[in-house]
Amino acid sequence: MDERRKPLVILTRKLPEPVEDRMRELFDTRVNEADRPMTQPELVAAVREADVLVPTVTDRIDRAVIEQAGERLKLIANYGNGVDNIDVETALSRNLYVTNTPNVLNEDTADMTMALILAVPRRLVEGGTRLVAGGRWPGWSPTWMLGRRIWGKKLGIVGMGRIGTAVARRAKAFGLEIHYHNRRRVSPKTEAALGATYWESLDQMLARMDIISVNCPSTPATYHLLSARRLGLVQPHAFIVNTARGEIIDEKALIAAIEAERIAGAGLDVFEEEPTVSKKLLRLAEENRVVLLPHMGSATLEGRIEMGEKVIINIRTLMDGHRPPDRILPGGH
Repeated sequence: MDERRKPLVILTRKLPEPVEDRMRELFDTRVNEADRPMTQPELVAAVREADVLVPTVTDRIDRAVIEQAGERLKLIANYGNGVDNIDVETALSRNLYVTNTPNVLNEDTADMTMALILAVPRRLVEGGTRLVAGGRWPGWSPTWMLGRRIWGKKLGIVGMGRIGTAVARRAKAFGLEIHYHNRRRVSPKTEAALGATYWESLDQMLARMDIISVNCPSTPATYHLLSARRLGLVQPHAFIVNTARGEIIDEKALIAAIEAERIAGAGLDVFEEEPTVSKKLLRLAEENRVVLLPHMGSATLEGRIEMGEKVIINIRTLMDGHRPPDRILPGGH
């Protein structure tokens, strides 16, 4: 980069005001005031002009976009932890750095996961809606609004990384038995602290759990990891919670299983075709058979500001001639 000028940093979405203000101080920053997802032609125009592109999960930075990048582009500084929205291999072939914002949203996402683990079996959304939607409450009854007990149930965590481990800590405090499936077994110290049972076979774990929490990253290997076949292994009284990525579960198969009462219900913060939500899922939500949230698992002001700070550090480090601390390489998602 030409050190005599500030780098042009293009943000694809609006970021929290403190982050944008700091970026304006440090860089020649262009903000997306409309705060809508950019179209592919707009993304292409951005990479042709920018020194740094700051995309989010709503932006598909694929080969078609990256191959049209201008000579000035040096860094794609993703505002988010996952980089499944970016073709990292193509970026590397163009000598572009790709960075993310790791270890910022673990606790926030785990909080929301635990909230869904509680909300779905205990019918929290359904109960709250009854009061505010004009429904008449007849008063307390021994048989009204009965949910399922959490204490003592088996929780199966699919993906025991930082977020999965944070979920396990919370769940243990609620008296859940912790079980997990992971590519690699966690340390004996972590297993002992959580009282966690490792399952090498995902199939065997799914068949024995009362609640299943999906917390693994989205990669080609985890696409439809919970396939129709695997969903068929889940017990009819079990619930599934997903705060990771929608495509990890075969959504059509999940809907069919819930409709046929082969699975008790689900709590979903992510969907396969975001921002579009299946009409069948919306109907199941109206029937109080699923709880749906609009991808808000990591939506805290503190977390979003910390993400912005990481983006800024990555940009400034590269400007200073050093490797950004949160560099991503192919296979290192």
